[in-house]
Amino acid sequence: MTGEGPGAGRVRLRLLAEGRPPKEVSVPPGVSVFEAASWNGVAVDSTCGGHGTCRKCKVRVTGTGGPAGAVPVSRLDPRAFTPEQLRDGWRLACLAPAVSDLEVEVPALSTRPKAATVGVGRQVILRPAVQKRYVELAEPSLSDQVPDLERLLAALDDLELTPDLHAVRAVGRVMRAADFKVTAVVVDDALIDVEPGDTSGSRYGLAFDLGTTTVVATLLDLSAGTPVAVRSMLNLQQPYGADVISRISATMLDPAALDRLRDAARETLDQLALEVCKEGEVSPEHVYEVALAGNATMVHLVLGVDPEPLGVAPFVMAARALPVLLASDLGLRLHPRARAVVLPALGAYVGGDVVAGALATGMDRDRRLRLFIDVGTNCEIVLGDADRLLATAAPAGPAFEGAQIRCGMRASAGAIETVRLTPSVELGVIGDAEPVGLCGSGLVDAVSELLRVGLLDRSGRFVPDAEAVRLAPELADRLATVGRERVFTLAGEVYLSQRDVRELQFAKAAIATGWRLLLQEYGVGEDEIQQVLLAGSFGSYLSPASAVRIGLVPALALPRIVSAGNVAGEGAKLALLSVQERAGALALLKEIHYVELSDRPDFNDRFVDLLSF
Repeated sequence: MTGEGPGAGRVRLRLLAEGRPPKEVSVPPGVSVFEAASWNGVAVDSTCGGHGTCRKCKVRVTGTGGPAGAVPVSRLDPRAFTPEQLRDGWRLACLAPAVSDLEVEVPALSTRPKAATVGVGRQVILRPAVQKRYVELAEPSLSDQVPDLERLLAALDDLELTPDLHAVRAVGRVMRAADFKVTAVVVDDALIDVEPGDTSGSRYGLAFDLGTTTVVATLLDLSAGTPVAVRSMLNLQQPYGADVISRISATMLDPAALDRLRDAARETLDQLALEVCKEGEVSPEHVYEVALAGNATMVHLVLGVDPEPLGVAPFVMAARALPVLLASDLGLRLHPRARAVVLPALGAYVGGDVVAGALATGMDRDRRLRLFIDVGTNCEIVLGDADRLLATAAPAGPAFEGAQIRCGMRASAGAIETVRLTPSVELGVIGDAEPVGLCGSGLVDAVSELLRVGLLDRSGRFVPDAEAVRLAPELADRLATVGRERVFTLAGEVYLSQRDVRELQFAKAAIATGWRLLLQEYGVGEDEIQQVLLAGSFGSYLSPASAVRIGLVPALALPRIVSAGNVAGEGAKLALLSVQERAGALALLKEIHYVELSDRPDFNDRFVDLLSF
């Protein structure tokens, strides 16, 4: 889908995205405004992938025929907007058909959500796959007619190298331009380039954490083993849904969606790569290797591999371990022969990001019994010590990303991220801005605090007004009704609803069921766990006290619950810094035993038992 010319029988849309120049596109009649914008590179906020369930894709129709008549009001619009907003042209983009020429205002979407860019890691012996060797060679003569490539390889006789065609093309020209003083660029056993002069001090690698929501890139100096620059941004696949199931479904419903999702992921990686190179003042051509950690679905999509088998039983990946690729296979504009290493996955829902996290935290090296929890839409859990490791995945749902939450949003400017109920309501808001919504950590805090003061009972129900006045008189007047639903007002028009509490209960029950079943499988009790590691961006900002109070994690002493941060990114860094650590990631495939929960007859009973707080 392009924006070139209206064509016969097509309608024209003028998209006014905040902070960007207007964009005019043409689409077939009846296509939703959401699809028209997404197909043409204008991001509209959504967590359900345009299925009308999240009510996040709010746009304002201002064009032809007046806003009220340009697009009819759908059955769900009145649930998302006031009557005044509907008259003013506000609509849910996924339910707004483009049946005539329209002008549409698209609210700004933050592409830089708050994210953990570093995490718990380990010191390793620096042994990267990328090497550079500076050599000064004798010039050929009539008595010394050794070919250029053989001359160079003879000077590197301690290495058994296979030259890339790129290096063969460069060797003669570069040698003569540099008076036969050159630097050989080697990755593993491949000679990938020959550079003029001594460039041995300039070798870089890029580590990516390719998350479903957020992507983090770290530029590493492979000579020193230190980070040079780090950036993060929203995964540009976002319009196709907040979770992997939505994105898999998109490819099943529309064959063209796989290419669009692949291109969106590659654009995200490439944009971040250029940003960190610019920030670090490093030429992209001096980046010779990439390591990427991501869940199985993200890896399939960025490589253009059909993800459908991941989404239907028996949930099968194309491959657990992939061959070494070129960075260009990921859409990256770096050195033309730069290699890309994708960390291996355990299963369809315990991917390379979890293997990277286990590698970074040394799960297979520590004698302590530790519980690793990567909290997200799909929650991955690893339990064990140096002798035995178990892993599983629990379907937590998108509540922690703010999806399906009435006033939910991602962790970006204006999101409430911490809540404390003293005699008053104390809120921490990202960016010190006016609160406009509630992100995952704020959701957990809000429920935890309402439980603590007694306004929520253990079943997750708001208490009656009379009891609220008795238990928390300073807060009782914040309990109100929106429609037919009880809510607790946090600030202005931002509130926590009874349904929101239920969504969190479902998410926490799924996660708690996962780690409790692993404990059962391992044959240990909750009190034997010596450390809990909360991984990922969400885990980094989650209050351990709140997590314990709602039953999300085991009830341990708080110092034993550690925010591990972006350990997927740390694992990717280790894979760049040490070929031994890279081999260790492959070894984890044999050392970690995957436990499938979906076919366990006791899962549902445990899940129901753990719904209460």
